[in-house]
Amino acid sequence: MGTRLRSSHTCFRSYCYSTLTAATTTSIASAKKNPNHNQSQNQFLKPVRDQCKSRSFRNVDDALDLFDKMLHTRPLPSIADFNHVLGGIARMKHYPVVISLIKRIESFGISPDVYTLNILINCFCHWNRLGFGFSVLATILKLGYHPDSVTLNTLVKGLCLQGNIAGAVKLVEDMEKKGYQPDAFTCGTILNALCKIGKADMALGLLRKLEEGDFELNLAAYNTIIDSLCKDRLVTEALNFLTEMMSEGIQPDLFTYNSLIQGLCNCGRWREATTLLNKMAQRKIVPGVWTFNILVDAFCKEGMLIEAKKVFEKMIQRGIEPDVVSYSSLIDGYCLQNKLKDAIEALNMMVERGCPPNVVSYSTLINGFCKNKRIDEAMNLFNEMSNKGVTPNVVTYNTLIGGFCRVERHKAALELFHKMQACGQLPDPQTYAVLLDGLCKNGLVVEAIKVFLDMEDKTLGNYIVTYNILIDGLCNVQNLKVARELFYSLPAKGLQPNVRTYNIMLKGLCKEGLLEEASEIFEKMDGSGCSPDDCTYNTIIQGLLQHNETSKAVKYLEIMVDKGFSANATVASKFFDLLSSNQVDKNIQEFLQKPK
Repeated sequence: MGTRLRSSHTCFRSYCYSTLTAATTTSIASAKKNPNHNQSQNQFLKPVRDQCKSRSFRNVDDALDLFDKMLHTRPLPSIADFNHVLGGIARMKHYPVVISLIKRIESFGISPDVYTLNILINCFCHWNRLGFGFSVLATILKLGYHPDSVTLNTLVKGLCLQGNIAGAVKLVEDMEKKGYQPDAFTCGTILNALCKIGKADMALGLLRKLEEGDFELNLAAYNTIIDSLCKDRLVTEALNFLTEMMSEGIQPDLFTYNSLIQGLCNCGRWREATTLLNKMAQRKIVPGVWTFNILVDAFCKEGMLIEAKKVFEKMIQRGIEPDVVSYSSLIDGYCLQNKLKDAIEALNMMVERGCPPNVVSYSTLINGFCKNKRIDEAMNLFNEMSNKGVTPNVVTYNTLIGGFCRVERHKAALELFHKMQACGQLPDPQTYAVLLDGLCKNGLVVEAIKVFLDMEDKTLGNYIVTYNILIDGLCNVQNLKVARELFYSLPAKGLQPNVRTYNIMLKGLCKEGLLEEASEIFEKMDGSGCSPDDCTYNTIIQGLLQHNETSKAVKYLEIMVDKGFSANATVASKFFDLLSSNQVDKNIQEFLQKPK
């Protein structure tokens, strides 16, 4: 594989070198013979250049038609004109197409320039062919061209896209030794890559190193660090960094404030977030709708509806029209507080102000009605959104299916489950989990098994949550045989039982008096990398006490206490009853009476 790749690189270098060194005089000679061609060519190329600059290609076929016309124009357009079209196609992410087109223009005797080769490097990097990108760099150097900052930045970005940040840093160092200076974009790319993988500390270290040199950092570099610190909930450090940035004479922009306000809201520091919003006005930075949305959403999620409404009204007062996100956040806030009348009013207001509700707006409101068991009103909203051309998504259907199950209308839930598939909306694992839970909790295990088998047929069965629901349902209707089969089949399906799975199975076994098997499963838990929790201990202790296995129950109680867990109310009550009735021997009595 390695030999073949090296061979490909060698061939590519040879190809680039041979084609780039080939010169042509055909176009010049043609132009000299007929000067009128130049005038007609300019008339043709002017709209081409305008179209490329405005990025107004309808699609790649539109761009290819134009490219083909250019190749058949005489004299041939300059490489700069071809670069405009190649750049446009690259922006549409048709990277292999651009690579083939560059080969094609070379076959017409047009030599690529550094700009063309930068486009080629960019395409190779995005197409995950970074090795070929470096081959093009070697060709540039061999031909005596000088790579520019775009060349270096494109390769740095390519390395970062592959997660090879160490390689990107080394490339910058190597290029510096050759006299090529990195610019703000170079450093910003590496800083951004470090922050994206959660290495804000390394990004900060790199930034400090850059500050020690002659390199002048720009706002984008500082914003990258501030945003990453905020996402890591290190908001105090981000605010200190803001002060430092401003002391360097770099003023924050809208992005800076949005990052900080979001970070403060995530940490519950509402007052400081509001103060920052006011400071923006003092510094003549106009908050955007996104800035206000951050605050509205945060206040709503915390149940601070009065504050959310104030921010919402302030947005309108400042001439910023709320968007669908603003209204959806407000609707969600009202629903969380069960203020469904206010939520409906918010929906009506957004329609009146010319902001059409989307699937999130409707789904949020439907969820509010379902949680309040007002399923008929939820269905009215579902029909309304469909009539208005808003297509329900899987979240909408999951919410309604859960709503029907909540009010024990399981037939309607199943009908909606089948309807969503008939409408082309595929169920996801959450759909099955909601429906299975509703059916099992109401003892409809036969129907649940049918749904479960449907799920497995659609290869959506690799989620332990859905198995837990069905195993629990089977145990609750005393169908321990099938529950057992399902439990023991999990490893073969590539699924690892979690603590919830074990707790369900232990409860089922203890209920049926199968204490030996329950103890065996309990002992296997730790060996399979799943540590028992307080529920596990309480379940097995309760089962042992119910079947008068007091000594074993006390043994597990001792282990539970040593691990820092406490007995639940049921277990504590049973032990209290035993002590009161003097039905335990002296040693057990002494242990139970010891202060824990």
